[in-house]
Amino acid sequence: MHIHNLSNENSVLNTFISEIRDHSIQTDRMRFRRNIERIGEILGYEMSKSLDFNMQTIKSSLGESKIELLNNDIVLCSILRAGVPLHNGLLNYFDAAENAFISAYRHHKENPENFEIIVEYLACPSLENKTLILADPMLATGQSMVATFEALKPFGSPKAIHLVSVIGAKSGIEYVGQHFNQNTHLWIAAIDDHLNDKGYIIPGLGDAGDLAFGEKLQH
Repeated sequence: MHIHNLSNENSVLNTFISEIRDHSIQTDRMRFRRNIERIGEILGYEMSKSLDFNMQTIKSSLGESKIELLNNDIVLCSILRAGVPLHNGLLNYFDAAENAFISAYRHHKENPENFEIIVEYLACPSLENKTLILADPMLATGQSMVATFEALKPFGSPKAIHLVSVIGAKSGIEYVGQHFNQNTHLWIAAIDDHLNDKGYIIPGLGDAGDLAFGEKLQH
């Protein structure tokens, strides 16, 4: 798997990452969502450089201009609910993309430290020979990303797969790399060192879904 860690180079992305981590700032839900969206825009821009382009002729009122334009059939799939702001950021740049949505959550058993990923809702177009962008803001254990991809397989075989995350843990990235083919690309804004005993990224930022949309009742 090809890993593109945007934090390896300094950019304005650092500002948005610092604000979604900062507890005194992240309590502003609207600002948190917007920062995740802006991070998605940056990740999408960087990813676009690796996609396919072809030359097209554009006619203006005064003449013609030749320009290389994207030549990919893109399906953008996000994991609900935390993935919505990231999805919006990517969609701002790939506005012609088809869209897929899937729900995946941790179902804790008797021991709160053990869980399985439950996939319930899924809406997806055909993926056959298309470019799949699979977005999940927090790549912790990697199990949600893998479970989601398994659920998408009946919809066809994409010609290219791009994974997009805001923050990931090294162990989760390693796990994902074991379950996707070597030509898969991961675009990520920051990589943290480890997970705690409950499978949350440290230092991370907390529960991205709760920070974006409010706390949920456990069931």
